[in-house]
Amino acid sequence: MNRDTLRQVLRLREAKAAFVLITDLGAGTQQVIEGDGADLPEAPRAAMRRALREDRCQQIEVDGRDLFVQPFNPPLRLYAVGAVHIAQPLARMATELGYEVTLIDPREAFARAERFEGYRVNTEWPDEALQSLGIDARTAVVTLTHDPKLDDPALSTALKSEAFYIGALGSKRTHGARLRRLGQEGFEEAEIARIHGPVGLAIGARSPAEIAVAILGQITEVLRRPTS
Repeated sequence: MNRDTLRQVLRLREAKAAFVLITDLGAGTQQVIEGDGADLPEAPRAAMRRALREDRCQQIEVDGRDLFVQPFNPPLRLYAVGAVHIAQPLARMATELGYEVTLIDPREAFARAERFEGYRVNTEWPDEALQSLGIDARTAVVTLTHDPKLDDPALSTALKSEAFYIGALGSKRTHGARLRRLGQEGFEEAEIARIHGPVGLAIGARSPAEIAVAILGQITEVLRRPTS
């Protein structure tokens, strides 16, 4: 890798941007592509999209040239709305999986720094917090409060975003009522269907740590699920 390419890679990594490094395996030349790759021919552009979506390298042949497409994605992020007891093991486990974790809860009695030492805690109202933090296709949003005044604004904001995963804690009855409220806000059925609720894989989880495992298992399934 020459110095100019290395500087470009380091700059984009520092900016936490999504990009790919395309290497011509025969010629040894390299090219950094960011954005949507609109200037690329269709085959490498499709490989770029696939590499970023699957977070996995791709090798393709274009006009007799072997191209190696290496993705560089921004960090995965998890926004947990509700600094409740489940959020503690969820934050620890998500960090182990490589997520940048932010706890969101305007209730200062819950969002105490000593309960979440080492994690970012945001005490804004959930919709305002999510808007200021920003949600992209590498972001998972999970609501944990059971309180419509907190969960509903967060879910409404998440549904308008590119979040790859949206989950909401609560029973089937609670979730049904939640979906009706969101429908009354004007969300279509297909939009509301993006919400995983009750949140997590159905593994019979009971304790906060087990529920965290179920949630992260489902998030991982959605993130890594094979795409066509």
